[in-house]
Order: sequence, then structure tokens, then C-alpha cells
Amino acid sequence: MKVTDSTPVSADVVNTPSRSTTSAGAMPASTLSGAGEVQDLICFSHLRWNFVYQRPQHLLSRATKNFRVWFIEEPIWDNDFRLNVCQQTDRLTVLVPHLPHGTSPEEAVRLQRQLVDEFISQRRMTDYVAWYYTPMALLFSDHLKPRLTVYDCMDELSAFWGAPPQLLEQERKLIERAGVVFTGGYSLYEAKQNRHPHVFAFPSSIDFAHFSVSRRPQPDPIDQRSLPTPRIGFSGVIDERFDYELLGKLAQRRPEWQFILLGPIVKINPALLPKAPNVHYLGMKAYKELPTYFSNWNVGMLPFALNDSTRFISPTKTPEYLAAGLPVVSTPIRDVVRTYGSEDFVQIADTAEAFEKAIELALARKHPSDWNSIDGFLIKNSWDHTWGEMNRLMVAQMSLPVEQ
Repeated sequence: MKVTDSTPVSADVVNTPSRSTTSAGAMPASTLSGAGEVQDLICFSHLRWNFVYQRPQHLLSRATKNFRVWFIEEPIWDNDFRLNVCQQTDRLTVLVPHLPHGTSPEEAVRLQRQLVDEFISQRRMTDYVAWYYTPMALLFSDHLKPRLTVYDCMDELSAFWGAPPQLLEQERKLIERAGVVFTGGYSLYEAKQNRHPHVFAFPSSIDFAHFSVSRRPQPDPIDQRSLPTPRIGFSGVIDERFDYELLGKLAQRRPEWQFILLGPIVKINPALLPKAPNVHYLGMKAYKELPTYFSNWNVGMLPFALNDSTRFISPTKTPEYLAAGLPVVSTPIRDVVRTYGSEDFVQIADTAEAFEKAIELALARKHPSDWNSIDGFLIKNSWDHTWGEMNRLMVAQMSLPVEQ
């Protein structure tokens, strides 16, 4: 890849900003002490830690090498008012606000602010990184004074169904405060690059060791053991991004193929999903279980609809399927085409007929043809390397003097 001043960062390419290096999201001071002294990272997330294992879990579990991580989720409506503390490891703790039923939106903001303030005070936390996945959390945290504010923009949340009307305005404020902005793919990078001097693209990476065990025979999980082959699988959230019409057409055209879907069904009416003898919804699985499922599939599919909610996505399942040794067929999602389709690592199909032909090629082991190149790419784009690059950029940003 030729590197220019506007080249987005991947796991192995670093974009050096040419504009001002003043950190808008850092604590005001004439000089800063060593960045290595910052020991805490507070994350504000719209996703729950124990939901589908994806970007936040991959990155923040690795962040524990450098920080104590405090992962604050969206509130749960309950009969009492408290902050539930659940320690996942000795370096990572999940915090869940519990708010009384009937709390107004304005009061919910005030109560969450109170819980966060009490937590920070009790921990005597004065020097920390604030890491945001949701700009909406700024409503109750905009008074905080972190050493560095990081916005890891993993999705264009404003394009999702049910997005709050004030989300875009809150994102504008968050980008203004941030010292550095990371994006979950190249399309998101292109959408954000002119809004901040320090924007870096970090597309979905891979834990190769975790998924490559699928290339060796693994015990077939009990809930798919009785299903015949060939098996075409999907793993991920089944929501407005999922092309259920495409799945229905494929199931109808090829009744001898078994379509296996792992993941929760959210934000859509389950009645819309195709019901057929060869379509199997097995529910959400733990991250550690996925290799055993993948090992007993024949093809991995990415049947995403082409709509506003998928315009900027960079599916984590693309490299996971490949690491598992599965041939992959995807609809023409921009970041999949750009990263994997252009290299002929993944087949791209825009109709049910084309999808069917691509699966036929995969089942005949005629695609992909260059697994050595695929593995070389995957090994270079590990989550470990991605976190290392992110942390390097954060440390550099925290080491800069801040204008008074």
C-alpha cells in the first residue's frame, strides 16, 4: 500500500497527522507528567459486556495490559437506584447503573452522572482515559476531566433503527472533545477524517489462534449434530442489517443446503425471518464455543442487506470465518469488498442467484485458491497488534503539552 498523508491506518500502516497536535480532550495543564502513569480507563458503551463478543471486548480485554478498565454500560430499569459492580478479571470491571422504573430522561441523565461521580470519587481516580463507544454517554459525563478522551467509532449509530434524535449533536461534541478518534473500518474513516485532526482507521481484526483450531476436527455441538451437510453458517446479531429475504430465497432454491444461524434476534420482528426445514436458528453462543461450530460448517456467509445501517460496517466475522478455514460469501458491503473482495479472499454476490453460484464454488473447493496469502494477511491483522497501535497513538497524544 502506498502511504500518503490521508492514508487510513490499518493494523500495519500508521497515518501521521500533518495538522495541529493539540489534544482537545485532555486535562488542561501547561505540561503533562509521563503518560505511563495513567492507570485507569473508563469506557462508556452502548453494548453490554456479556452480549455478542465483538470489538469492545477484543480491544478492552487487551487494554488491561496497560490499564485498569472500568466498563460502564447503559442503565437497567429496576426497583432501586444503585451501581452494580461485576468484576470480570482483576483488571476489568463492568459497571451497570440501575435506575428506578418511571425515571424521566432528564432525571436518568442526572442519576447516571451522580453514580459516575460517586464511583470516581470513591476510587480517588484523578488521572484516567475516557473511552467512548456511544456519544450519548456524553450527556452525563461531559463534566469529567480525563487526561485523554478517545472516541472508538465502531458503527454509524445514527443510521441504526431507533437512534436517539440528539445522537448526531452529541457525536459532534464528542469529536470536538476527543484527543484521538478511531474508526472500525475504512468507510467510517472516510466519513470522519475531515472532522478531526487525528482520525485513524482500525478495521476488524482477528484472534487467529482462537479460530484456527476450527481447521482441525472439533466435536460437533449437540444442537447442530443431527443436521445434514452441506452447512452454510452465519454468526452475529440478526437485526435490521440482516437480509432475511436473501436467506429465504437461498433456502427455497437449495432445500438440500442447511443454513445455520448463531446469534440473538434484536430490533426486528422474528416473524419476518424465513421459516423452512433447512433454516436453523440456534441462538447466541459464547465466544469460546464458536470454533466448534465453525469447524463443522462448510461455508461462512455474510448476508447483509444494503441499507443505511450497513453502509459503514466492517464485519468482525469476515476474518473469523477465514481464520477458521471457511470459504466466505458476502453481499457487497463496502469494507468487505475493499479489504477482502479486491484480494479475492472472499466472493462477493449481489443477488440470490449469484450467492448460490458462489456457494457452489466454495463447496466444490474452487474458492478461495490462495490460503497462504489469506493467512499472511490475517496474522498481520491481529487484535493484539491493533491494540498495540492504538495504545501507541494514545501514549503519544497524552505526552503532548496542552495549550492553556
